[in-house]
Amino acid sequence: MKKWRFVFGLVLAACMLLPAFAADKIRVLVITGGHDFEKEQFFKLFRDNEGIAFKAVAHPNAHALLKTAASEYDVIVLYDMWQKISDEAKADFLAYLKSGKGLVALHHCLASYQDWPEYARIIGGRYNLKPRKEDGREILGSTYKHGVDFKVQIADPQHPVTRGLTDFNIHDETYGKLEVFSDVKPLLTTDEPTSTRTIGWTRQEGTARVVYIQLGHDHLAYENPAYVRLIAQAIQWAAKRD
Repeated sequence: MKKWRFVFGLVLAACMLLPAFAADKIRVLVITGGHDFEKEQFFKLFRDNEGIAFKAVAHPNAHALLKTAASEYDVIVLYDMWQKISDEAKADFLAYLKSGKGLVALHHCLASYQDWPEYARIIGGRYNLKPRKEDGREILGSTYKHGVDFKVQIADPQHPVTRGLTDFNIHDETYGKLEVFSDVKPLLTTDEPTSTRTIGWTRQEGTARVVYIQLGHDHLAYENPAYVRLIAQAIQWAAKRD
């Protein structure tokens, strides 16, 4: 009997420790939808990251989760390309950021919500799906090119998102003629002529940390060791775990 009580005590103690370990993981909400992608290879980035617990949601179901996102997640990762957004969803998104929780924005999400300028300001830039006029200025439509081999330069090797990384080569999609706003801190640049020079950055939105990384079209990017590290460290920094 004493032996079984001892074993039961060990099991009970282990069970009591489990929530503490689970709570230590960064809680991540990954939002997709509106653009095709290689799902299995993309989500492997998150499944293989032992420091996070993630939930994936696709549009049109994603906006409903913004209502309680501030209490349920530490970081939202955007890998969507969506246009419709209600005033309620806008308010929920802004409330999430006002709570100080993090945002990691990837690749084609730079083209989301073209009619909501506040979104572009928060992300720190915009991929323009078509030319437009603003304050008397002509703003060109952005461009893209698939399957480009190019070098990524680390603009700030001391930043927690890029720490430990050196310049690296990648096979990926490039974006040209992007708008990159003046209040961002560049992390990644390239001399590739089909690309805008700055392709990764951070900014502060109040107390919320925002990261944008332009890389990430398909498995040839997802499986690049430098990209894997970038995403993991971007999530850590956005969650204030650096």
